[in-house]
Order: sequence, then C-alpha cells, then structure tokens
Amino acid sequence: MKKVNFRYIPCLFTIPVSILAASLASAQPGGIPGSIAMYQENCAVCHGENLEGAAQGRPLRGELLHGDSVSEIAASISRGYESSGMPSWQRSLSDVQIRNLALYIAEARINVDYQTFNYDAPLIIPDDVIATELHSFRIETVASDLAAAPFSIAPLPDGRLLLTEKKIGVSIIGLDGKQSALIRGTPQAYDDSFILSMDQERGWGWIFDIALHPDYQENGWIYLSYSDRCERCNALSRAADSPVSMIKLIRGRIEDGAWIDQQTIWEADLEHYGNQTDLAAGGRIAFDDGGHVFFSVGVKGVDVSYGIQDLEFPWGKIHRINDDGSIPADNPFADRDNVYRSIYTIGHRSPGGLEFDTQGGGLWGTEHGPRGGDEVNLLLPGGNYGWPLTSLGMNYNGTPVNHGDELNIAFELADIQQPIVDLTPSPAVSSFIISSSEKFPEWNGDFLVGSLKARSLYRFQIRNNVLVSRETLLQDLARIRDIEQGFNGEIYLLLEHNSGSRIVRLVPEDQISEQKSVSQ
Repeated sequence: MKKVNFRYIPCLFTIPVSILAASLASAQPGGIPGSIAMYQENCAVCHGENLEGAAQGRPLRGELLHGDSVSEIAASISRGYESSGMPSWQRSLSDVQIRNLALYIAEARINVDYQTFNYDAPLIIPDDVIATELHSFRIETVASDLAAAPFSIAPLPDGRLLLTEKKIGVSIIGLDGKQSALIRGTPQAYDDSFILSMDQERGWGWIFDIALHPDYQENGWIYLSYSDRCERCNALSRAADSPVSMIKLIRGRIEDGAWIDQQTIWEADLEHYGNQTDLAAGGRIAFDDGGHVFFSVGVKGVDVSYGIQDLEFPWGKIHRINDDGSIPADNPFADRDNVYRSIYTIGHRSPGGLEFDTQGGGLWGTEHGPRGGDEVNLLLPGGNYGWPLTSLGMNYNGTPVNHGDELNIAFELADIQQPIVDLTPSPAVSSFIISSSEKFPEWNGDFLVGSLKARSLYRFQIRNNVLVSRETLLQDLARIRDIEQGFNGEIYLLLEHNSGSRIVRLVPEDQISEQKSVSQ
C-alpha cells in the first residue's frame, strides 16, 4: 500500500483562534447562500421555491423517481431526463456547482438548517407507543432539568448513572432520577464559553466521556476524558494570547462522593496543546475485550487541517493503549521514533462516537464531516480516514475537500478508508451503541446511532461490514448527545437542550404491557 507523506511545513501557527474560527465559519459565494441562490435561479420555476413542485415540474419532496442520495440527485441534475422535460445541466453548471445544488436539495428535503443547531427546538417526549419495523416502545424520562451541555452517561451495575456535564463536572443520577452533588476531586471544568456570530458555543477545558472498566465490579476503575487546559504554557498559547488545551485520559475511583486514586493514563506533550476550542475535540472512550482502551482526539491543533495527517501530532487520531497506560507492542506505529506510538488510526475531523463490537470483534466510530460527509467507520489499525485530504461532504464555502496540495501531502484515494455508512446530508452524527440488549432482541448486532442537529435516532443493520438496511427510529426528538446500554439491557438516551437536558430510556412494548397488568 502506498503511504501518505506525513511530513510537511506547518502554517497558520500563530493566528489568534478568534480570527481563525471566524474565517472558517464564514460562508463564501458558491457555499450555502450560493446554493440557495443557484436553486432559486435555475430550479424554482419548475420545482417550486420550497421544493413543492410547479405546473411544469415535479415536487422534490417525497419519493424521487431516480433516487434521493446526493450522488443520485447530482446525476439527475447533470444528465437530465429530456423525455420528461428535465434538461441536462452538465454544460451550464460545473461539477462543483451541481454537487452543491444536489446537497442543498437533499438538505431541504430533510429540513436541515445550517444557521441553527436545534438547541432550542421544542422538546416534547411523546406519550404514545412508537412503532418501528422490529420493535415497539415508549420513551420514559429518567432524569430532567439537567445542565444545557451534558456529554456522557455511564450506567452503573446497581442501575444508577454516572453523568458528565461539559462545563460543570461529574455527578450521579440516582434510582429516583435525582442528581447528586458534584463528585469532589475531578479535574476542573471551565465555563467561560463564547459564541461566534450564529455559531455554536466554544471554549477550552470541558469534561467529556466517562466509562467503566470492563472489570469495574472487581477493580472499581472509572475512566474519564477531559480537555486539560493551560495558559501561556507553550509557544502557541503565548503567540496567540489564548488558552490551549488537549484531551487527557485519567482513571480513578469514586468513594463517598469523592474522586480518589487518580492515575494519568495518557497525556500529550505540552508543546502539542492546541488553541482550537473543544467543539470538535472528540474525547470518546471504548474498551475492547483484550485489555485495551481506545479514545478519540478530534481537531485540537491550530486549525482544521494542520497536523492531522502527521504522526508527530496527537490530534485527528484514534489512540489505543493498554488499560494501564502503556503502549501495546502491536500498535501500528509502536516501532516508530518521534511519533505518538499510541496512534491507532489517522485522518479524523470530529469523532462523535466510539465503540468496540464485542460480538464481531471490530472497532467502530462515528464522525462529523463538514457540509455533509458524516460517517460510520470500521476503524482498522493504521487506517487513514481521509481528513483533510478528502471527504464525501463539501467545505462550508462550497469547495471540495482537497487540502492535500496546500499541505504538500501526496495521496491516492485507494489508500483512504471509506465509510461503511455515508450520512450526507449531515445530521450531525453523535454517539452510538451496537445493541446486545435482551429487551430488544431483534436489534441484536444493529447500530443505534444518535444525531444532534437532526434530533433523530437511527438503526443501521450492518452485516459483514456492509450496510444492509437503515431505519429512523425517532425523529425530531432532541439533540441526542449520548446513547448507552445498561447492565440489564436498558437503552438510555442523553438529550441535550437549552431549557434543561434530560435522560430517557426506551421501554419495550411487552414491558409496557406487563406494567399495565401489574397496575390493574
């Protein structure tokens, strides 16, 4: 296999993060506003201003005759169907323009709005039983009135739940749904966040994932990832006059409401702490069945492209270490000098979820693309997952993702691992589980995947590393920040909302019937 050239000259190293982030967030002509204008100018007369159709053209909502994926819509625009009155646009529009136009149509079909993030969309828990292809269930609230920015939950053997809130800390949700006081002694969480224009909240020093060691009932170890923050502690921080931070993995135990016995399992060199905020930091944790712990580090360098393809930098990677922090001898880069030997895979932008398939034996991850290009990936040791060289999505300014030339990186597309599931347009994919719940036996081995912006829960049936079928289980519920399966098979969702986040669980129909019989 031809290897990527991992060495290149760093750039943009001292740009203040506020200027850099504002530049990245802006939409240029040909981007999102350009796509809307292009549709209105060329398509609305036939298909309606809101895709509702017109006298001379079919509606673009509902079922499409020639497929509804971005690639299929782009092909229809390009070649046309003159027999039905649809002209070909391949001579009038460039391939990039057609791709942007297809993206806009696909986004509009599912009501994706890139100017809002649905933190304030109505949060209504349905009372009725929800019927899906394989199981019917209802949603039951476990805890409510939580902070607006939670990140993860971890079910305990006794039915309680550990909870992390990004800007607050760690607490425990009791069997009665009440939240405990903060666990004393965990790392500091910083709440001095800021918002750029119509963008999302950003900051440095947040708390991320919490996970139990597979042998927790014997050893009591709890693993916690967080963004370790400092100021004026390296050259970048001093030059940019901003805080820097980096994902750090620790473990400890909880006793009498306190975090004790803390050990550092992994930390980066201080010189590699970055001034990119924690918005796309990753921070998810997963264990395999062989004594290893995996964790994700997203875009935490100096911009969204620098260093992600370089083994000398920790960000844009999935890491693998032994559960005591030592480096496994069979790691893909364990025999290399001057690299992070914990690196397992490279080329990641914003990892949203991380799980090990104990039945199938593989490591899986979900990841945010830019405008489109959200992914479900099988993570192979040493694999390159493409960012910022290529993506099935587009940059926010409407240009293709292809930063290899500017970074002096030569690559071949055949060397890039492609997603098992492509989620374009982007629902803002988040956490997931690979279900083994006895309460939902027909979902065994299926991926239950949450989303943030789309506020939906998806089920993907993946067999032999191929997507077989997909189903939307819940739609327009709330931003689903985390999904976990409890020791008794209960499936929990952590819902993120500005009015107060909450934890809910899925209750299968047969259990609903049993509860009704008992009450009668």
